[in-house]
Amino acid sequence: MRKKDSKLKKNFYITTPIYYPSGNPHIGHCYTTVACDSIARYRRKQGYNVMFLTGTDEHGLKIEQKARAEGLTPMEYLDGTVAKFKELWSYMNISYDRYIRTTDDYHVKSVQAIFKRLYDKGYIYKGTYEGKYCTPCESFWTPSQLVNGMCPDCGRPVVDAKEEAYFFKMSEFSDRLEKLLLETDYLQPKTRAVELVNNFIKPGLEDLCVSRTSFKWGIPVTFDPKHVVYVWIDALSNYITALGYENDAYNDYETFWPADIHMVAKDIMRFHALIWPAMLMALEEPLPKHLAVHGWITFNGQKMSKSMGNVVDPFVLGERYGTDTVRYHILREMALGADSSFSNEVMINRINSDLANGLGNLVSRTVAMADKYFGGTLPKDREEAPVDKELIELATSIRDEVDKYMDNTQLNLALAEIFRLVDRSNKYIDETEPWILGKDESKRARLAAVLYNLLESVRIASSLLSSFMPSTMPKVWEQIGASEEDVSYENANRFGVLPPDVTVKRGEIIFPRIDIEKEIEELNEIIRNNEPQEKKPEIEPFGAAIKYEDFERVDLRVGKVISCEKVRKSDKLLVLKIDDGVSERQIVSGIAKSYEPEELIGRKLSFVANLEPRKLMGLESCGMLLSAEASDGKYKLAFADDKVINGAKLC
Repeated sequence: MRKKDSKLKKNFYITTPIYYPSGNPHIGHCYTTVACDSIARYRRKQGYNVMFLTGTDEHGLKIEQKARAEGLTPMEYLDGTVAKFKELWSYMNISYDRYIRTTDDYHVKSVQAIFKRLYDKGYIYKGTYEGKYCTPCESFWTPSQLVNGMCPDCGRPVVDAKEEAYFFKMSEFSDRLEKLLLETDYLQPKTRAVELVNNFIKPGLEDLCVSRTSFKWGIPVTFDPKHVVYVWIDALSNYITALGYENDAYNDYETFWPADIHMVAKDIMRFHALIWPAMLMALEEPLPKHLAVHGWITFNGQKMSKSMGNVVDPFVLGERYGTDTVRYHILREMALGADSSFSNEVMINRINSDLANGLGNLVSRTVAMADKYFGGTLPKDREEAPVDKELIELATSIRDEVDKYMDNTQLNLALAEIFRLVDRSNKYIDETEPWILGKDESKRARLAAVLYNLLESVRIASSLLSSFMPSTMPKVWEQIGASEEDVSYENANRFGVLPPDVTVKRGEIIFPRIDIEKEIEELNEIIRNNEPQEKKPEIEPFGAAIKYEDFERVDLRVGKVISCEKVRKSDKLLVLKIDDGVSERQIVSGIAKSYEPEELIGRKLSFVANLEPRKLMGLESCGMLLSAEASDGKYKLAFADDKVINGAKLC
């Protein structure tokens, strides 16, 4: 984490989304964070006073469930997972200025104040929510938004849900949101704006459910404590609470707000493009300047093949290739707004072509020739030639082009522009043939000019690359004899900055070439070693044979769950009310560690209908649910298709 330098001139505020720590971070998390880090570093290089924020979104039902499954409290679970995120960001050389956790006391205080202010202004009201709910996404959906009856974001089943809730009047901001999306450059790329307007605003923007009562791991509503603030009002507010909005932990709101860039992946675009601006409009606060939306990193067909390894653990990749190499690859491959397919084969080819054969080879050849022909220190005599002009013009022009791409968060194009100079410099070596000049004593001044031009091109390229590859470029500067001032932003569009008699220093190969066949073989071995060893499950012996007449006496039926609740003072039992086609019956079942009550409401399942009633924890149970134990020790119910009528007999 960096310390702030308040003496810098302009202010610049950039944010990643706050990540949901329901599992370990992976290469997909890295893109947004590395992209924001590269932009933050570039702005610092330009002289801006930068605030770079990242963090974790730590409330919600899923966190509660994950913690319980591991036998931990939510905070114990979160502390362990957040530590892994921070470890990764340190490993990837992420220079964030502030890390927010939504469990931080100051954030909780701010969110409660924001919720109350919206309520007092009449933008939040109490009602009843009835709709389709996806537990993994913690999102409510209307029937028209479902895709084949499933959650449109994750494709999982949804359940009918009904509960008392507070609502935010999104509908009041429809016109202003449509203008924001269609008439400004807030959303990047702009093509996404029409999609949002047509899918959400034109059909009628619905008011947003902003509180829950069915779980407790959240920020309590101060004036109605049985409610907790629902995820998006909590999570989205982090961008201003981290600056000190409605708290006294920080005092940076006036300095940095509005944000220059919120960067998010496309799956949370609508929350940042619709809900967040509407919240700010209601609070009468300025809107962020830009929302940059990128695609997903997709994987080589999802499945590992025998011939092609596909290791995606960023720690493993960084250990094998270096963190800067991983940073470069994911930034070079991802175009703003589009998905990027990740595979180790593509990555290795990119390393070999751009970094080993391109930049690494340029540095090694140039420094080696300066050492070989001049003992490492160039003479001051020069002999220019017409072929130099094109290289120098390109070298002094690329900074302005890189600036334009960085302004538009098109990092892949910024990198491509820098590598135009790398490629042109390698071509310049072939054109000038310094190995021939080195054989002719009368051409020493010409040879010195060629090598100096190459060192200057490397200086400019590496200076601009340092925001993307902050660990490796200083090694390049050491080899080419460049000082910190030589590689400043101000000198990145000037030629002739290095001393005429610059001294180089041969060093290690910056980017070694990788033997792709050998590497893939080793990666496959890593995959094989990391695959869980399959243990053949122990199957209970089959019971003794029974007569067909005995089996006929068991009445198996299908029914729909009308309600489901946890049994008080029991951590194993759920009590379900089931429509069996004739009446409503109550069944008590020991599946509380396998299912949350809201997961079952509205689902159809199979049960034994003619068991004698028995009492469990004082509750009468009239039947038994059919289930089987899974490999993780949890029970999986025998669900029935929605088309099966209540009371249908299993046969």
